[in-house]
Amino acid sequence: MNTEYIHQLIKQGEGLTIEFKTAKHEIPKSVFETVCAFLNRIGGIILLGVSDDGEINGIEQKYVQKIKKELANALNNPQIINPPIYIQADEIEIDDKTILFLHVYESSQVHNTRGLIFDRNNEGDYNITLNTNLVANLYIRKQSTFTENKIYPYATVKELRTDIIQRVRQMALNRQPGHLWESMTDMELLRSVQLFQTDYSTGKEGLTLASILLFGRDDVIASVLPFHKTDAICRVQNLDRYDDRDDIRTNLIESYDRLMRFVENNFPEKFVLKDDIRISVRNLIFREIIANTLMHREYTNPFPAKLIITKNMVYTENANKSHGELQLQPGNFSPFPKNPVIARVFKEIGRADELGSGIRNIYEYFSYYSKQKPIIEEKDIFKCTVFLDDVLHKTEDVGKDVGKDVTKDVTKDVTKEKRKEIILNLIETKQEITSDTIAKNLNVTRRTILRDIEELKKELKIKRIGGRKDGYWKIQKNIKL
Repeated sequence: MNTEYIHQLIKQGEGLTIEFKTAKHEIPKSVFETVCAFLNRIGGIILLGVSDDGEINGIEQKYVQKIKKELANALNNPQIINPPIYIQADEIEIDDKTILFLHVYESSQVHNTRGLIFDRNNEGDYNITLNTNLVANLYIRKQSTFTENKIYPYATVKELRTDIIQRVRQMALNRQPGHLWESMTDMELLRSVQLFQTDYSTGKEGLTLASILLFGRDDVIASVLPFHKTDAICRVQNLDRYDDRDDIRTNLIESYDRLMRFVENNFPEKFVLKDDIRISVRNLIFREIIANTLMHREYTNPFPAKLIITKNMVYTENANKSHGELQLQPGNFSPFPKNPVIARVFKEIGRADELGSGIRNIYEYFSYYSKQKPIIEEKDIFKCTVFLDDVLHKTEDVGKDVGKDVTKDVTKDVTKEKRKEIILNLIETKQEITSDTIAKNLNVTRRTILRDIEELKKELKIKRIGGRKDGYWKIQKNIKL
């Protein structure tokens, strides 16, 4: 972060989008009111360690990490900020003092802090909780700004696929036994993540665009968004046409599955040994790329989303509501939630982590495929490019902090119990994983894996939900991974 930019902000002074907070050795309680107000208005910047009059007091060095950790925990605590959010606090050295820089983006939802709703004006944060007109207007503005909140009052649960809702519920339970969704009806689940809302301009309530995209039948999705699709193309040998293609026009849960399957079929695999577990680098990278392509797309834009695999690269393109044109890197961006409701569902089921983790993970693992760094461009068309070198550089020279490359290793010395532990971890990563894929990961025969799976089933550690082709694995609640 450019210190000159910070000095300009301080010179500009506090206002609609800038707030200073003194924070010598603890988080000021009023910071959460400001975060809430910025989320509800048009976003803004908070400088922790700067007094109201613009004097840089700084944060005592021994408290910096403590404040950053407590801040992250508090912002993810629904009792403090609801709905919870993720904001990365950037540490900045300026005039020999340390301050924290928080960039808070406008949210698609109405947030409260400890039950109170705050809005923002040039004078600061103000409590509008008891002003029903202002609160109603706030909801109306959010619904018109973030298109995932668009309400379809005539759509009912009958237009959704209950099997996909049940599958998502089970995925959340597999990640977190006792998850709140377990005891909820389908409608209660939809309401809990704001997929069923009220239109405060008309008084009508109904399913949102996000709910239809996540769980809708294909014909319902085509009715509300006729141009909705993701075009997956592999063009390595046949450059004039394509080697493989999948025209995907379905819900986002199954879209993710098909895009991952397409990558697995057409992009070379690399493995890494991390914490004694053999994991797929390819899946780690593309889990992030595909999830972000689906979560942060502007769905009312008819531009068709694409995933293109070529000989030397893979890139994705999707429509975007840009907040400035720049190339994103782990150290120079603050994540902005384009569809935070959709993103929250993906996070609950383990297909995404906290906002911003995707870019960091892509940059952490790309070096197993190429010396060229990924290019992630924030424009009206969002584009992410990952390269594939013709001759990969030696993997022992890269990823030293990540793990050892074991792509060519043969796991002969892995014991049966260790192999079964790896199988459980692979199922935790991807419930729909096949025995063939597990065998490939472990470099053993399919028959060996089938025997291991049978033992895991007899030990009541896993069970199969659904059929061989359309089912998935469920890890029993008493298993800790």
